[in-house]
Amino acid sequence: MLGRMNTDIPSFETVRIELDGPIGILHMARPDRANAMNLPMWDEFPKALAWMSAQPSLRAAILCGDGKHFCAGIDLSILQWLDGVVSDPQACPSRAREKVHAFIEHAQAALNACEQLRVPLIAAVHGACVGAGVDMIGACDIRIATRDARFCIKEVDMAVVPDVGTLQRLRHVIGYSATAELSLTGETFDGDKALALGLVSRVCADREELLATARQLAHTIAAKPPTTVRGIKRNLLWARDHDVRDGLAYTAAWNAGMLMGHDIREAVSAQMEKRAPKYSD
Repeated sequence: MLGRMNTDIPSFETVRIELDGPIGILHMARPDRANAMNLPMWDEFPKALAWMSAQPSLRAAILCGDGKHFCAGIDLSILQWLDGVVSDPQACPSRAREKVHAFIEHAQAALNACEQLRVPLIAAVHGACVGAGVDMIGACDIRIATRDARFCIKEVDMAVVPDVGTLQRLRHVIGYSATAELSLTGETFDGDKALALGLVSRVCADREELLATARQLAHTIAAKPPTTVRGIKRNLLWARDHDVRDGLAYTAAWNAGMLMGHDIREAVSAQMEKRAPKYSD
């Protein structure tokens, strides 16, 4: 039986949380700006994910964008603000650059929150997914998109080295060569090419089908043993960042500590009794 979800949902200026049973849905809610990430959004995005992660009955989550686009990347007002910080003639140059460095680390931490969410996070991409939007989906566990979605690692055209995760994460998803080519050219590509690259695992005809597919996938995951689902996410991320030997050692230690519990007993009983399993939170 599912534990109770806290229905006192916090409100934010730039993002919106929706609950659907054991599923949490995080909407980027700046449709008039194509969900470009301004300063408040960099602050609120990880706070919303942290609140969702703290809900005991959360089993899976979806990330999507309101309006016509998923995310148009960083709001240009931030680049103008950063330029003002370093070009201020009254400012100490080293201290000004410290402020820039601090903002970059703040932005990195905001997207790291996708990996820190304790349950799988599904990115449902439609319309534009540009710059920081690509950084964002690279930190998600599963990515699906509409066929006409438009992806672009745009930073090269803005004279910026991508610094919020694309270069570090995407090579594990689509390989070094494809990541290098797309990062160096700023090519815009659609959902079909994203599927061929392995950036997404499914393509849908339109946004309506996309969101329905994301919900169905999330509910399928939510019906699985929750400790196992959370363990798979942790072990996948650990394996990505370590070699095979370390990954095997981590999984062995994880299962030695987590395997024999209520979930495995319920899974075995359900199989033997030919019924659907019922897992507690």
